[in-house]
Amino acid sequence: MKKKYYAYFVNGSKGVTESWDECREIVSGAQGAKFKSFESLNDAELWLEAGADYKIKHVGLKDGIYFDAGTGAGKGVEVNVTNEKGEGLRAKQLLKGGTNNFGELLACKYALQIALKTGVKEVFGDSRLVIDYWSKGYIKKELPKETIDLAMEVKKIRYEFEKAGGKIEQISGGKNPADLGFHRG
Repeated sequence: MKKKYYAYFVNGSKGVTESWDECREIVSGAQGAKFKSFESLNDAELWLEAGADYKIKHVGLKDGIYFDAGTGAGKGVEVNVTNEKGEGLRAKQLLKGGTNNFGELLACKYALQIALKTGVKEVFGDSRLVIDYWSKGYIKKELPKETIDLAMEVKKIRYEFEKAGGKIEQISGGKNPADLGFHRG
């Protein structure tokens, strides 16, 4: 299990603990207490320095385009593409069929297309399967034709993007501002 850090701001006092139990003890019952978990001490400290504002989803992220998909809302697969501030670069899309992995691949396609159009050189997502395999054309032939066709299309777009100096990287879902909150871990 990954180590977590818990930033808190209570009555003008702020700090970071490495234990949820310790943080809960500090903030419990305090009027207006703010607290949030982070994957790094640096991110926790940056959030506190920025005013412990819940509107600040992620701090310390590189400029770029971020993508994600999720199925947790129970209505289908939702696809999201944002900038580093979590601002949508494309309207969220709900797919009535398909899998979360198909949604991740589709979101990757949109992110790469936007990056090519705008000249952004970095794209980030939290799906290792899509980044390391499917977007490179490495995909099982037993999968649905629609998924295979999309993977081949994304492979071509990725090639153009990388040829233009672009880079695609995998990040954790907890750091992804496009994350839909359905599969954090």
